[in-house]
Amino acid sequence: MGENQVIYDDSFAENTDLLPTKPEARTWKFSHYFSIWMGSVHNVPSYITIGGFFALGLSIWQVFFIIMISSIILSGMMALNGHAGGKYGIPFSILLRIIFGNKGAIIPGVLRGIIAAIMWFGLQTYAGSLAVTILIAEFWAPYPTLGADWSFLGLNLANLISLLLFWLIHVCFIFAGVEALGKFTKFLSPMVFVVFGGMSIWAINLAGGINPILHYSEKGVEGNSILVILSCISAILATWVAQILSVSDVTRYSRTNKGQSCGQIAGLVITYLLFAVASITIVIGSEIAFGVPIWNVLEVINRFDSKFVTVLSLLTICLTTLSVNILGNIIPSGYQLASLLPKKLNFKSGAFIGTVSGLLIMPWKLMESPTTIFTFLNMVGGMLSPVIGVILADYFLIKKREIIIQDLYFSKSMSRFSNGVNWPALCATLFAGCISLIGRFIDFLEPIYNISWFTGIIVSVILYVLFIYWSKRLHSNRTEKDLANMTKGG
Repeated sequence: MGENQVIYDDSFAENTDLLPTKPEARTWKFSHYFSIWMGSVHNVPSYITIGGFFALGLSIWQVFFIIMISSIILSGMMALNGHAGGKYGIPFSILLRIIFGNKGAIIPGVLRGIIAAIMWFGLQTYAGSLAVTILIAEFWAPYPTLGADWSFLGLNLANLISLLLFWLIHVCFIFAGVEALGKFTKFLSPMVFVVFGGMSIWAINLAGGINPILHYSEKGVEGNSILVILSCISAILATWVAQILSVSDVTRYSRTNKGQSCGQIAGLVITYLLFAVASITIVIGSEIAFGVPIWNVLEVINRFDSKFVTVLSLLTICLTTLSVNILGNIIPSGYQLASLLPKKLNFKSGAFIGTVSGLLIMPWKLMESPTTIFTFLNMVGGMLSPVIGVILADYFLIKKREIIIQDLYFSKSMSRFSNGVNWPALCATLFAGCISLIGRFIDFLEPIYNISWFTGIIVSVILYVLFIYWSKRLHSNRTEKDLANMTKGG
């Protein structure tokens, strides 16, 4: 039997999206993975985050160090967690089954593929639609005031049209297939370098050259600078926790594991190098020129004199938002919904339901109280980093990168888990999640919460290995007692 030829439950008979990717469909190579995450790096929230680092009093070299160390850790995690998808061609939702069990996989799967993905999809789509409104206004100035005082659930007519238009573009990519996504990211990559590289040059000229930026005097960090730096690294990595977790959804299309791993490592490190230069020069350059740092790249674009440059920049912002939404939200939600209801949904129908749900939560209303939104999302993120740790520990330390594909698609082979749940995996995830988040509620443990990305992964790996060891010892002791009793009975 070949690697992709498996016996599967009847629930997969009419839904082949969740089966291992066929060899002829595994067409992605180094260049695809080199460019795939550029949109996830260069976006408005990322630049605002760097501005926040300078507000803490960090120097430009400390910020540069934070960004580059984060990129190295991130690229390594992407390559490692994408290995199973690259080797076996399986999506994240199915990979969870062999680690957590058929029923146990529901909890982390729902957290990642449904709650986090759908909420982030709605928020990102609404944020991108604001750039669409500005872009259309460049060609038709009255557009933002279209419909006068008319509104729909708090949205004026122009914003509603922009939101639906931007949402429709996402839907088109769902039905266009993964090949269209690969071509799109390769098309986007040169635009990212041109636009954000151009912003960096603009900021340097604005500041009167590179020397004033290099000699920028930081305010100084209050408290332990090492802990602050670790917290900043954790903050960057925390924004990627969902993509790291479900990266097998895209690595399953790779021709070779070397292609996906080298492509992601090279692409992320080089992209973050450009991001480090651009973000630092834009924030510091604008502060030198205007006395106030500009953290939002949309405000930078508004200061451009050339209409062509403005339009190109806005278009790139829209496309980077589209890219991160497809990769980080649509694909995971589509596969997870299809995994929960394999008889009724396939990837496309699941993804479409996810995009509709993203609108139904009315993200424009949620953004009226950002503290509540991001507190909730941070809580979800704190629970997701332990899932990464459990997956890595199980795949690399317990299973030694060897998976029996039959275990993924034939439920009877999962009978070794009690009631379809791998309790060591689920308990390690829940305990590590509680530990990583406890600092939010107990003041003296706040440093643990500030580096929750590291805390969640490290604690979950240790706990999972210990729980597996104790589980095996307990099973061994029970087996010995049963044999002893049988011997006595005989």
